[in-house]
Amino acid sequence: MGSIFACLLTAAWAALYIGSSGKSKPGGQKRGKSRREGEKRRNSGGGQASQLKAKWLTEPFVYALSSVSHWHLTQQYTNSYHARMMVLNGPAWKGDASREKLAEAFGSGFALLWCCSWISWIGGEKLVLLIGFLLFIVLAFRTYVEAGRELEKRRRLIVAALPDKLSKLMLLVGAGETVQGAFHRCADGLGDKPVHPLDREWLKASLSLANGESFSVVMERFSRQCAVQEAAVFTAVLLLNYKRGGEHFTLALRELSYSLWEKRKALARIRGEEASSKLVFPLAAILFIMMIIVAAPAVLMMS
Repeated sequence: MGSIFACLLTAAWAALYIGSSGKSKPGGQKRGKSRREGEKRRNSGGGQASQLKAKWLTEPFVYALSSVSHWHLTQQYTNSYHARMMVLNGPAWKGDASREKLAEAFGSGFALLWCCSWISWIGGEKLVLLIGFLLFIVLAFRTYVEAGRELEKRRRLIVAALPDKLSKLMLLVGAGETVQGAFHRCADGLGDKPVHPLDREWLKASLSLANGESFSVVMERFSRQCAVQEAAVFTAVLLLNYKRGGEHFTLALRELSYSLWEKRKALARIRGEEASSKLVFPLAAILFIMMIIVAAPAVLMMS
């Protein structure tokens, strides 16, 4: 069983490599050459190991993903991952970059599975092949899971920071500042390249307003790039009330501020519960070690 599986994996990788090199169908040589040139440009200065990894692992699985891109499950998986990466890296993130990230993850998992299959064949251990399958699943879907975690972390950061921005905006408007002027003042002191995701999107919107773009267009773009429900509600309230100004505007912002602060409190409680649940396993391990330390002398004396 191990020998057959190892040979099948080797044949599958060889077929993918030949296909990615453009030798499997006419006219593919030019596309394979352009893909290798693009990979070399991205890996310039990355060392020989990065170029070898791109050639032997990434490119064959880029070709595999492109070959099965018409499948519904493949489209759903790649589109979902690309949507997450666009939110994390901005609209300039291309679909080819997402496909290469996924291909690199699948290639790393496939390489470990291939090594484990040959070790299982040579050593006669089926458990090694099972470990290879588990490592393949972990590595193949690691980038997708990590993108989801980064997206959730980004969402929490934006939700936690949005009430402060809203309170400052409300105070400035209440003091007689215009909505656009207050929006610009909230962007003061953020620097050229802020680290916080909300500050980064806020600064982009402020620069767009300074360049003369329409307030409604800038706010809609701000809502899309934040990709958070609370930010969408915030921009909707701004667009509905900023022309009216005065007391109506501050009243609408005050109501929204109350709901955002409540969500921030709920988010803080959730994070506290998650932190306490993470402490359960270390405490249980310490308790187990203490039980062994206490019981070991009695067991040794009895023996």
